[in-house]
Amino acid sequence: MASYECLFILRPDLDEETTEAAITRFLTLIGELGGTVENVDRWGKRRLAYEIKDYREGYYTIIKFHAESGATTELERNLKLAPEVMRYMVVKLGS
Repeated sequence: MASYECLFILRPDLDEETTEAAITRFLTLIGELGGTVENVDRWGKRRLAYEIKDYREGYYTIIKFHAESGATTELERNLKLAPEVMRYMVVKLGS
């Protein structure tokens, strides 16, 4: 299994319960795809470098996990379709 890091930015106008539900949904998806979550780092609301969809802030979350390469494709598909996600990036760690 390879190590990955997933960063996503959620809309800042979501309430706390919806934000946690979105994060939990992605953590559950990683587990369902056979991955194991190593660390979840919630940065909270931060100012964006540039405006995205009329928002100047976003809720940043970083998930470090281990999974097979095919799992990242499904995770990225779900991140892309989620209406509360403004931006995301999944990168492979190490060589």
